[in-house]
Amino acid sequence: MAVRSDIRNIAIVAHVDHGKTTLLDALLRQTGQLRSTPVDAERVMDSGDLEQEKGITILAKNTAITHRGVRINVVDTPGHADFGGEVERALAMVDAVLLLVDAAEGPLPQTRFVLRKALAKDLPTIVVLNKVDRRDARTAEVLDEVYQLYLDLDADDHQIEFPVVSCVAREGRAAIGVATVEGLDDDLGVLLDLLLSAVPAPEHDLDHPLQAAVTNLDASAYVGRLALCRIHHGTLRKGATVAWCRGDGDRTTVRITELYRAEGLERLPAIEAGPGDIAAVAGIPDIMIGDTLTDVDDPRPLEPLTVDEPALSMLVGVNTAPLSGQDGSKVTARQVRNRLDTELIGNVSIRVNDVGRPDAWEVQGRGELQLAVLVETMRREGFELTVGKPAVVIRDIDGVPHEPVERVTIDAPALHVGAVTELLAGRRGRMEHIHHTGSDWVRIEHLVPARGLVGMRTELLTRTRGEAVIHHTFERWEPWLGELDARPFGSLVADRTGSTTTYALHPLTDRGTLYIQPGDQVYEGMVIGRRNRPDDLDVNVAKERKVTNVRQSTAEELVRLPPPESLTLEQALERIAPDECVEVTPTAVRMRKVTLDKTQRARSAKRVRNAV
Repeated sequence: MAVRSDIRNIAIVAHVDHGKTTLLDALLRQTGQLRSTPVDAERVMDSGDLEQEKGITILAKNTAITHRGVRINVVDTPGHADFGGEVERALAMVDAVLLLVDAAEGPLPQTRFVLRKALAKDLPTIVVLNKVDRRDARTAEVLDEVYQLYLDLDADDHQIEFPVVSCVAREGRAAIGVATVEGLDDDLGVLLDLLLSAVPAPEHDLDHPLQAAVTNLDASAYVGRLALCRIHHGTLRKGATVAWCRGDGDRTTVRITELYRAEGLERLPAIEAGPGDIAAVAGIPDIMIGDTLTDVDDPRPLEPLTVDEPALSMLVGVNTAPLSGQDGSKVTARQVRNRLDTELIGNVSIRVNDVGRPDAWEVQGRGELQLAVLVETMRREGFELTVGKPAVVIRDIDGVPHEPVERVTIDAPALHVGAVTELLAGRRGRMEHIHHTGSDWVRIEHLVPARGLVGMRTELLTRTRGEAVIHHTFERWEPWLGELDARPFGSLVADRTGSTTTYALHPLTDRGTLYIQPGDQVYEGMVIGRRNRPDDLDVNVAKERKVTNVRQSTAEELVRLPPPESLTLEQALERIAPDECVEVTPTAVRMRKVTLDKTQRARSAKRVRNAV
């Protein structure tokens, strides 16, 4: 007999920076789970260092609030499509979706991405129009754009019949329907009541044996690995013996040593967790995402969790540069491989493949940001790495090579529309839509090959004087679209090892932009700047002024160099050429040639020219 649990499970999904975590902060405060002020509580769920620095959610996290005696499990999901694996896992845990849309910006590519996933699972949605207090808010227009987005994604009639809430998440105020800031209530009571009425309670069969799907992993210093489970049927109990069914079909009997349930920001011990609930289980060291905990006498495993395939790849290996071993504590191939294997446990959207070398591996992911976050996390853990240029993953479909194509949305002043379209056309972009969003700004949508986006952000900002805003998400696979325009700039490359001097660097300021300053250590093959011309230039940056007994009129002049450009890891990955890589240590990010010796590089270039 099917019955409903007195629980609600919902995921908050949205584009980056539309206010997911801020709204969850307000819900926690108003349900008594958070005692701090709105300012103190800002983005409390983004607990990771990188999440705080970048201002985005990277890992999906769950919490629980109580309203009118009903337990509401809420999952805060990433808004960036590169972390789509987290979104897919979150949607496997919930029964409805709260879709958050900025009342001024409207639906953007990641909005389309997360909504497509929710509609594919036939999850009911609640649309929340956030930031209606913005001066440029256009709430009614944005709601029309949301309806159009549902139609574009072929939503069914019952999926389009969604409730609408207007709110200012930062202040914790909301109202039903389309409303201005003056028409909002003083709290989020209407939204909480809507969660109880519009979100379906999870159904379960009283006669069905235990079924709990592992959707995420965590770790505790005291009890080891924790498996986050959505319980579909039956009851999980502390100390109980259950059947552990793995994704490959193996089955083992295990004992649940500890059981936890989320309460606000804490994970508290529990005796049992019932159907429809989300609980954390300890006592199974090797459990993986996609496994099932079920009844020993009547085991019924669930279908394993599936996610979209990776679209980008890059080569990750040990640091082989001359300056290796000076900063990091983890520099061996065994340590790097073990860390990559650990990442595979909790990140289902990452792939690690052997490339026939003992010191390097191909790492595949959803996008540049996801791969850069992995490398940045490893460098902060003390690793030294060599990272190659990101490349697209080619898929063979019916004997024809296909590549991933992204939907790119760019907001830019109308003055720069020509420069933007010219840049995208050179990268095989096809315009899909263009319209004015007000205040002389234009929104342009293109379909662009994923490889065309590598290194494009910096050039886009240069052409639009830093005013353009770009977002993109995976659209589909298409046949290979041909070669793209070459990189419009070259590299300044050090031709010897030594310490840089002002005397050597000063003449180079007219040839490009420097990444180094006087006194820095360089080595042969290290990229020390960006050249104004497309080809590379080997330079001596360690030469010193010759000391003579002849007095010079310019000897006492003070030479002032422009400040060097400090590259982040993401910027370095964007700028490197196919024959370059990035040296990553806990204290430095350096660009270098794959082949350090300039004579060998010249011979290789000559062989390529002769072959052509």
